[in-house]
Parts: sequence; C-alpha cells; structure tokens
Amino acid sequence: MATTPQAAPERDNTLHHLVTSLLYTIVTVIVLGLIYPFVIWGLATLLFHHQAAGSLITGPNGTVIGSTLVGQSFTKPQYFQGRPSAAGKGYDPTATGGTNLGPTSKKLIDATKSTIAALQKANPDATGPIPMDLVTSSASGIDPDISPAGAYYQAPRVAKARGMSLDSVRAIIAAHTTSRQFGLLGEPRVNVLDVNRTLDAQGAASK
Repeated sequence: MATTPQAAPERDNTLHHLVTSLLYTIVTVIVLGLIYPFVIWGLATLLFHHQAAGSLITGPNGTVIGSTLVGQSFTKPQYFQGRPSAAGKGYDPTATGGTNLGPTSKKLIDATKSTIAALQKANPDATGPIPMDLVTSSASGIDPDISPAGAYYQAPRVAKARGMSLDSVRAIIAAHTTSRQFGLLGEPRVNVLDVNRTLDAQGAASK
C-alpha cells in the first residue's frame, strides 16, 4: 500500500533546529559577549589596576601627562626623544600603524635622510653612528621606548641643555634600562617618558 510523505514531521524538525540555533546564539552572545568581557575587565581592574587603566602617568598636580605604553613627541633639547612616528600626525593611539613603505621607496629614503640630518644637527657632540631605532618608525607608531644606544647617543645634548655632567646623564640611562623579559624576550630598552620625568625630578630637587 503506497503512502504519501508526511510534511509535518519535517516542519517540526526544521523548527526544532531553528529554535536550537536561536537559543545557542542568545546564550553565546550573553556569555561570551557580556559576561566573559565583564569578568575579565573586573579581574584586570582588581589585580592590575594601573595597567587596566592604561598605565597612565600623572604629574605633581594630578594631571595626566602620558602613558608608559604610548610614546609622545619631545622636541626640547633637554629631553630624550623617541622613535619617529607614522601614527596619524605622530604618536596618535587612535591611528596606530607604520609607514608601510618598502626599502626602495623614494619617500622612505628621503624621510630617512631628513631624519638623519636633523639628528646630526641636534646632536653635534654625539659620537658613533646613529642607532637604527632613532631613524626608523615602529610598526605601531607609538613605541614608548628607545634602545640604550639611542639614549646614549642623545646623552651629550641632554647633559649640555640641562647643565649636567655627561656621566650623571649616562648613569640615569643605565638605571632606567629595562632588560629582556625573562632574559629572553625583546631587547633592552629605555622608556622615554620615564627617563625624562626622572631628569625633571632631579632638576627640581637641585633647585
């Protein structure tokens, strides 16, 4: 005896799958999109409050003067200067990125030559070749650190502008040099904002 296919069970089965998919979507959005980020934010705020707040640095009057994670422009001769920045108009944390220019790019070559000339003019008493990090921008454009070599290259200019001995400036650099993480990861580095704040603090203390 021939029988005809019954459509009702198929419709019920399709509806069951749709309801399951909808419930799965709702649950995952709530758990992974709301609860999980909130828990991670809460733990980070509780255990690593300074880092979770952006590693912000405040001045003597409580005003935020920068972050240890974001580089900024220092142009006065008494301050160490960071790496060139291609992020926005310079050190823009909302527009991070490198130049994306290749080694044969005329624009990159001309910009590098201009940077080298400016460094040589600003640091007439510097000795040795210019460290690479002082003429190349980082991939993020907001690198807050320079190499120890980059700091020592600028030391004569900073010492002269502040009326300090070169040895004392070099000692400050050495004291603010961070080694490789776990002795393996990254390279030794000097946080530009940190070392400049120390120089300002010593200047204020000596007045």
